[in-house]
Amino acid sequence: MVDLLRYEQGIYAFDAHYIRPQLAAIHLIVENDQVAVVDTANNAALPHALDALRQLGLSPANVAYVFLTHVHLDHAGGAGAMMQAFPEARLVVHPRGARHMAEPAKLFAAVQAVYGEAEARHLYGDPIPVSPDRILSAGEGFSFELGGRTLVCLDTPGHARHHLALQDTRSGCLFTGDIFGLSFRELDVDGRPSIIPTTTPTQFEPEVMHESVDRILACRSEALYLTHFSRIEDIARLSADLHRLIDAHVAVAERERDAGPEREARILAGLWALMDAEAARQGWTLPTEQWRAVLKRHRTQRPGFGLLAGPGLSYKESPAGRFRLIPQRRARSSLASRLFEPASVHPGTSPPSPIGNCGETYLGYRERLNRP
Repeated sequence: MVDLLRYEQGIYAFDAHYIRPQLAAIHLIVENDQVAVVDTANNAALPHALDALRQLGLSPANVAYVFLTHVHLDHAGGAGAMMQAFPEARLVVHPRGARHMAEPAKLFAAVQAVYGEAEARHLYGDPIPVSPDRILSAGEGFSFELGGRTLVCLDTPGHARHHLALQDTRSGCLFTGDIFGLSFRELDVDGRPSIIPTTTPTQFEPEVMHESVDRILACRSEALYLTHFSRIEDIARLSADLHRLIDAHVAVAERERDAGPEREARILAGLWALMDAEAARQGWTLPTEQWRAVLKRHRTQRPGFGLLAGPGLSYKESPAGRFRLIPQRRARSSLASRLFEPASVHPGTSPPSPIGNCGETYLGYRERLNRP
């Protein structure tokens, strides 16, 4: 039986058991026997969702909406399976992600290119398309009613350009996906959480992430619900930590910008040093090897894929090891990391981990495999 976390005002969460315990949470918002599911993890999470509904005395027919913060597959990989299981549900997703839910083959192929076919299928199962007539393309300000409760979409790019946060007008809380970082419960100190920014390519844009974090802070929510991992409070302190760490991550990469062939290794070392300092600052009580294991997430066994990497960042090298550097086309601000623009790549080439890539994350973005 799934361990159902019961919060106030009809908000629940359960562990998707994606890769390891307490890595990915799926949230339920319940109002007058109608349910909105927030993020889906992978296909293997469906039995946990069905069990959570049973514990609440509800059935699959009670699910009115499945909401995706974005289409990285640790958030959206189970959307097709859940939409099959929830016959009355509509899928709410950013317009830039909608077509990938209706036709997920290209998205999944891009993930296979990073992980390999066997590992991708192990992580996510087979992709299941969602009928376009069940998809609601939701941009900034899009709202929908859940049993008389209004839920509002906020466009919150920075981690991905198709990222939405969901504002619950009844509780005043927001469901933030990856835009407000990662907060692993293993790192809590006497109930005091830490936060780590999600800097995953291909669409990590530091300035835009700063803006989205500020926007969430301006909502003055009592609590936020993160996919990695669920409810946090003390939002003002954590937002200040996020801003500081976003800039610190960028500074590590910029410092090694001209390091040549050693750049990735030097950035990785710098990021671990940054997290060593953060562990001391926050007073993490786990031994170093244990908190590093939390941040590393997992290792795949195929050589060249899933290489263990940095703090809040994991490097996924393509077989060709190719990256394309894109010169800055226009000045936007003084933030050093904007010296390069992201390459135009398919959303699925971003590793579906909530953890970002090290090395070239800030200075260039991965081309599609086999592109000349």
